[in-house]
Amino acid sequence: MISEHPSFSARFLSESQPLHITSFLERFSADFSFYGSGKAALSDGLAGLVDPGENVLVPAYLPDAVVEPLFDLGLEARYYRIQENLAPDLADVERRLDDETVAVMSVNYFGFPQPGLAEFMSLVDEYECYHIADNAHSPLSVDNGTLLGTRGDLGVTSLWKLLPIPDGAILYCNDDAVAERLDPSSFAGVREQFGTDDCLFVLKSIIASLLETNETIRRSVDDFVASRGPSISVPSPSARYEAGKTPMSKLSAYVVEHTDPQMIRDARRENYFAWQRIVEPRSDVEVLYESLPEGICPQVFPLRTSIPQRVLEDLERCGVDGAHTWPRLSSTVFENPEYDRATTLSREILVLPVHQHIDPSAIEDVGDRLPW
Repeated sequence: MISEHPSFSARFLSESQPLHITSFLERFSADFSFYGSGKAALSDGLAGLVDPGENVLVPAYLPDAVVEPLFDLGLEARYYRIQENLAPDLADVERRLDDETVAVMSVNYFGFPQPGLAEFMSLVDEYECYHIADNAHSPLSVDNGTLLGTRGDLGVTSLWKLLPIPDGAILYCNDDAVAERLDPSSFAGVREQFGTDDCLFVLKSIIASLLETNETIRRSVDDFVASRGPSISVPSPSARYEAGKTPMSKLSAYVVEHTDPQMIRDARRENYFAWQRIVEPRSDVEVLYESLPEGICPQVFPLRTSIPQRVLEDLERCGVDGAHTWPRLSSTVFENPEYDRATTLSREILVLPVHQHIDPSAIEDVGDRLPW
């Protein structure tokens, strides 16, 4: 079974890493802080720069909860349209800018740099707005010598989407004025002690690993869950945001300090190429990125298809449990025909797992069994 996320295991950690993630980050940024979640980090980063009533422009192709920190700060979230290649629609960005626009967000999707970023940054500078780099997918991606997330005035990246940890995010203050106005809240930094949540996360990871390796137990659990009726609904965007208002856990910090970033990047790249070899020959599936440049650490393998449900069913029958469409859009976008491109992309783009705990041979085995 190929799961969506890596599971915690002490065998992937070392007491003597030649390079751990914190030291890797220090090579590229002189001012960064740890948080429990990226949304909490974004709230802190913006708090000293904005006033209630101002607005922030964000791409329509974005998960629904990302704008919750803006609402919390009394800001208006204005969605702008995107192009087919996920680049900002600059004409639409400029149309939505006004005297109350304080910041504009770019997004490095799936571990790759934002297309059209140079033109985007020029426009943001022209209107003297802050540039927020949403780098949730790309904590270890380096593009032409620059760590993604450090090209905006402030940047936010998620560690828990890369590592087997319960939480973890980073706030980059890439501009001196932004750094000077940062007043860290109570949910900045790292918790001083290991807590119950850490223990529960490790226990869940052990159980998840057991279910992945033992098909009989997994089927029994699946049957039991199905017999209990409909699954619990996903918490609301505001509930997810509020739950993330906490410092990064001690367990997360420990893993960050004992994980080799090069190992992770190499493993994810190898798995990305394995999926690419399987998918490229199929005429009804489009690989979203034609190449994987040096330095890029993919978060997932994204593809686009007009038959997403059929592809997902094929993958699940072949043991891929972690594939899904992305993202869950805001209702403001989903219900507005003006954002039809973002809505179409959210239905047609599938993401396949490439995390570092997948053996490439498992992906190759899926390719041998797929009816493609």
